[in-house]
Amino acid sequence: MTIAVFDLDGTITHRDTLFPLVMRQLLRRPARLPRLLGMIPAIARFGFDRDRAALKQSLLRTTLRGVTRAELLDTSTAFVGDTIARRCFADALAAIRRHREAGHFLVLMSASVDFYVPEFGRQLGFDHVISTGVAWNGDRLEGTLTTENRRGDEKARCLRELVAARGDADTFAYGNSDSDLPHLALARHGVLVNGSSSARRAAQATGVSVADWS
Repeated sequence: MTIAVFDLDGTITHRDTLFPLVMRQLLRRPARLPRLLGMIPAIARFGFDRDRAALKQSLLRTTLRGVTRAELLDTSTAFVGDTIARRCFADALAAIRRHREAGHFLVLMSASVDFYVPEFGRQLGFDHVISTGVAWNGDRLEGTLTTENRRGDEKARCLRELVAARGDADTFAYGNSDSDLPHLALARHGVLVNGSSSARRAAQATGVSVADWS
């Protein structure tokens, strides 16, 4: 069976989705907006260590810790619907549709987190979703990451594991950044879409195709 793996942020959507979702949730309860000031130390640390997992965890714990599952589900469902309607590349949605119509096994693989990425998968008709896990304290978000950040080499590891488990003979993969190149290079048909100049050069050096999606 053929498998088709899509990155989310910047590949399907026009831009990253996590911070806009956080802001949408905070705006539901404006009294929580000052929590953003608590991100200043984490942002300063990121300037030195470039640790995206730590920055993501700090964002979630600082801004959304204590929010209930029901409230996050409500926010996420509306956010995902709005994003698909207004802030996705038409060519990405067309590619997803072509793979679905061909009967391919559709996988959404994202470094974004698992309280909303599966909703993108559900609304877009994906068969399987791989995303970064976050911890809950009962019914309320705790925010600590429970998996590796699904980015770079971790995405490549996830793809290897998935293909080995399924025994797929043919693999397509789509991503938009240099951090996606490790798993794009593993796929028989890896495609870098809307990549930067440096990412395009690196893609071509590793046999990954380059495309522009509008």
